[in-house]
Amino acid sequence: MITPKEDQVITSAFLTDIGKKRKINQDYVFASDEPVGSFDNLYIVADGMGGHNAGDYASKYAVESVVREIRGSVEQKPFRIMGKAIRNANELIRERAREDADLYGMGTTIVCCSVHGRTLQVANVGDSRLYLFSHTLRQITRDHSLVEEMVRMGGMTKEAARLHPDKNIITRAVGARDSVEVDFFTEELDPGDLVLLCSDGLTNMVTDDEIAAILGEDLGIIEKARKLVEKANENGGRDNIAVVIIDADV
Repeated sequence: MITPKEDQVITSAFLTDIGKKRKINQDYVFASDEPVGSFDNLYIVADGMGGHNAGDYASKYAVESVVREIRGSVEQKPFRIMGKAIRNANELIRERAREDADLYGMGTTIVCCSVHGRTLQVANVGDSRLYLFSHTLRQITRDHSLVEEMVRMGGMTKEAARLHPDKNIITRAVGARDSVEVDFFTEELDPGDLVLLCSDGLTNMVTDDEIAAILGEDLGIIEKARKLVEKANENGGRDNIAVVIIDADV
């Protein structure tokens, strides 16, 4: 059974921005420092894909579905709760796409996490990311993308992947197929750690070094989130941007 840690204080800041090139914001964020179902807290970033309004519909619909499923879950194990919620969202998006021709082909990335004590539990599908920052920045999730597969095989550097014209081709998404494979990660937090969830509208525009420099500044997390979004727009703002920063008192 997941039980709250009574003396722990968790604060978060989140921000989404349409960027400088897009006409619709297809990113969607959920952030709760308070309990959601059996979780002490819950944070989600989703980046939708699809023509017309399908992308923003997919991300919002998926996040709302995941939150609703987690609130009503009777499961006890965190990854079973997250996995079932994401797979249920996949089924619902597929069903909606079959019902409405305007939504055909829609899908979304999703990365979600919860902090319990010093333990961070993470689930993801797609190329939205979760990082841990202390003195250095470390990516916890693995992108489900074409270029990331090339990086893993040694055929491309990380920097080349960030600039590659096919960097937006993802190999997994919620709603893309009848079934979805979810990755799970567990990390132990140290005092002073920050958790960052973000869409690729941040990571395609801002390098890991730039992200680390901003997260390391002597600022509150709200201002850090704002500066990350501003930096993405300064560097071109070619996509929507979503950022969640979590400061867990561990």
